[in-house]
Amino acid sequence: MTVEFDIIGASASQALRVDFTDLVIAGWAGRDQAAIEHHIEELAAIGVPRPSATPLFYRVAANQLTQADRVQMVGEQTSGEVEAFVFSAGGVAYVSIASDHTDRELEAHSVALSKQVCAKPVARQAWRLDEVVGHWDDLVIRSWIEEDGKTVSYQEGPLASLRTPADLIAGYANGASQLPDGVGMTCGTVPVIGGIRPASTFTMELYDPKRDRALRHTYAIDVLPVVA
Repeated sequence: MTVEFDIIGASASQALRVDFTDLVIAGWAGRDQAAIEHHIEELAAIGVPRPSATPLFYRVAANQLTQADRVQMVGEQTSGEVEAFVFSAGGVAYVSIASDHTDRELEAHSVALSKQVCAKPVARQAWRLDEVVGHWDDLVIRSWIEEDGKTVSYQEGPLASLRTPADLIAGYANGASQLPDGVGMTCGTVPVIGGIRPASTFTMELYDPKRDRALRHTYAIDVLPVVA
């Protein structure tokens, strides 16, 4: 799956085309066991079984990556999750923002399948990882949804609450310090405000307070009918 990013640098920008061959969803990626337990309980409330271990690395087809402004999902029980998204190209590591959009009804049956069946929206912009890794814990991920005609806050939290990319990459890639070219990984999410629920529009953001800049992407969800 070929995806094109605008790499927004501290002094200049450039276009980058990345041929993704593998997509990895790092689940249960919190540093604080209490926070992990909170998310497990959030999902348990909608019938999702507890994970066998934390973190877990779910494989999803790379062709599920999309930068579209609208995505199609089967049924009304799907929702997004904002996550930092790390990848490598030409031996250089980058970070963007993505949504681990998930079928919540199917999730109660199989977490792996629930992730596979939904598109994974990713932003059109990215930063070099080395520009933010020194203050990674200060970065903030946020999301908003459209609800009852209003934009409401859905998630917000610092990346300090989640495992670092280095930790997740080492856990997935047998101790490696960087993902191979063409591999993308989402890096975990923060708790939802008010409970997990579907919405017609999802906006996600990765904010860098040190440089006062942000990566942001919005997508709308078109619900396809469930036909038996």
